[in-house]
Amino acid sequence: MKPRERRLQIEILIRNEGSASVEDLAVHFAVSTETIRRDLARLAETGRILKVHGGARTARLLTEPSMEVRTAQASEQKTKIGRLLAKEIEAGATLFIDTGSTTLAAAPALAEISGLTIITNSCRLADALAMADSDASVHLLGGRYVAGNAQTVGPSVLNQIAEYQVDHCILTAAAFSAEIGAMDASHDEAQIARAMIANAQNLIVLADSSKLERRAAFTVCPTARIGLLITDESIPAHMRAQLGECSVRLLC
Repeated sequence: MKPRERRLQIEILIRNEGSASVEDLAVHFAVSTETIRRDLARLAETGRILKVHGGARTARLLTEPSMEVRTAQASEQKTKIGRLLAKEIEAGATLFIDTGSTTLAAAPALAEISGLTIITNSCRLADALAMADSDASVHLLGGRYVAGNAQTVGPSVLNQIAEYQVDHCILTAAAFSAEIGAMDASHDEAQIARAMIANAQNLIVLADSSKLERRAAFTVCPTARIGLLITDESIPAHMRAQLGECSVRLLC
């Protein structure tokens, strides 16, 4: 296994388990403890994990992993979320869609809906819709290009968002709690999400259950602003009740 691939797998394991020791990781990947320590140091430098004595754990506030990691996480749940989303979108609708692994997973289902107009800052989503033979009119927002997520961000994107009015704003959430609402780990992405929400009649948030009851640094919107939350069946029972109190529809 190449070092880059091993570090990717280490990041996924720590995010899934919450923490891991150097010794356990060395056994799991059949490498030396020194190799694991170097891997953890590289991951910690980019903020993906937090090094602790004898191992590593997830950061206190959620940080977004690479798109490759996010795509690998909860892939079945994200595909199902995408199918549920497609059932809520009417033919001919106009949509804002942000950058995220869950919105990307929804592309094949959205491609089956005729006559959509989609405004997005995600180059991967635009490509995925084209690959799925969607007849949607896709408007790609221009701005500063961020290669890791294949997205555009910055003032140019925000200014262009203001030129549109849409039926539905479809956002992924890095973290969600009923008390706070939807959150993002990126300041740039949170700004884009807020701008999209401001020009949308309805807000749909996509978040698999691993994102629930977590916190990230940048608030996107309060729970009461959300029209529909689509997640998976592992949502805690108490959160179902909290969403009902805020008049948020729930699909899972």
